[in-house]
Amino acid sequence: MKGIELVKLIDTSLCTACRGCQVACKQWNEVPAFRTKNNGSYQNPPDLQWNTWTLIRFQEYEDAGGKFTWLFRKDGCMHCTDAACVRVCPSGALYHTPFGTVGLRKEKCIGCKECVSACPFNIPRYDKATDKIYKCDLCQGRLQDNLSPACVKSCPTGALTIGAREAMIKKAHARAKALGGDANVYGDKFVDGTHVIYVLKEKPEVYDALPVNPHVPLSVMAWKDLLKPLSLVAAGGVLAASFLHYIIHGPKTPDDADNQTKEGGA
Repeated sequence: MKGIELVKLIDTSLCTACRGCQVACKQWNEVPAFRTKNNGSYQNPPDLQWNTWTLIRFQEYEDAGGKFTWLFRKDGCMHCTDAACVRVCPSGALYHTPFGTVGLRKEKCIGCKECVSACPFNIPRYDKATDKIYKCDLCQGRLQDNLSPACVKSCPTGALTIGAREAMIKKAHARAKALGGDANVYGDKFVDGTHVIYVLKEKPEVYDALPVNPHVPLSVMAWKDLLKPLSLVAAGGVLAASFLHYIIHGPKTPDDADNQTKEGGA
C-alpha cells in the first residue's frame, strides 16, 4: 500500500452493526472505554468522543410505504482531500499523509480547537484533560506496514474494504447501481473527494448526523488563502524592521532604555 492514494469503502448495505470495527479501533489504538448509560438506543456511546474514533450509528427508519428497517452507518473521519482541519491547524499537528489521508501528530497539537469548528463532518473531538484533539488516522502505522486498518481487518461481512482510490470509487458506483432504488455513493465528490466513501442504501438526507452538502466554510478558505498569508507577510515585515534597526543602531543597552524613559518623563 506504500505510496498509493487509498480509499476506504463503507458499504452500509452489508453492515450488520456487530460493532467489531468499533472495538478493534479501541484495541489497536489503545484508547480507553468509559461506562455509559442506556439512552434508549443500541448506539453506544451516543456520539463520537475523544476516545471513540469510530462509531456505529443505529437508526430506525420508516420509508414512504410504511416499511420499517434499521439503518447502520459507521461514522468517523472522512479524510478529506481538501481538509479544513489541515487548512486551519496552526501547529502542523494535522497533515496529509502519502496515502491521501489526514494524519495527526498529537505531540504538536496545542488544543486550539480550530479544527473542531472547521470540520464539515463534525469529527475531531477535544479532551480537556490532555488539552488535545483526537480522531481516526486510518491506522497510518498499519498502512505503512502494508496492513489494512484495524476496522477493515475486523469486519466479518465485507462491509469495509480498502484499496487504490480509482478502483474503490469504481467499485462503489457499481455496487450502488446493483442495489438500485435510492442507493448512492457518498463522499467521492465533496471537498475535492474524501478518502472514506459510502455506499448508502437511502438518500443522504435520511441519515442522522450526515451532512447532505458538506463543504469547507468560507471563513476557513479566507483564512488559508488570504488572511493567513497577509499575517505572515506582516510578521515578516516586523522581523525585517527589527533586524534592520539592529544593523543600523546595534543592540539596545540598558542605559539606552533608561535614557529613553527619562527623556519621555521630562
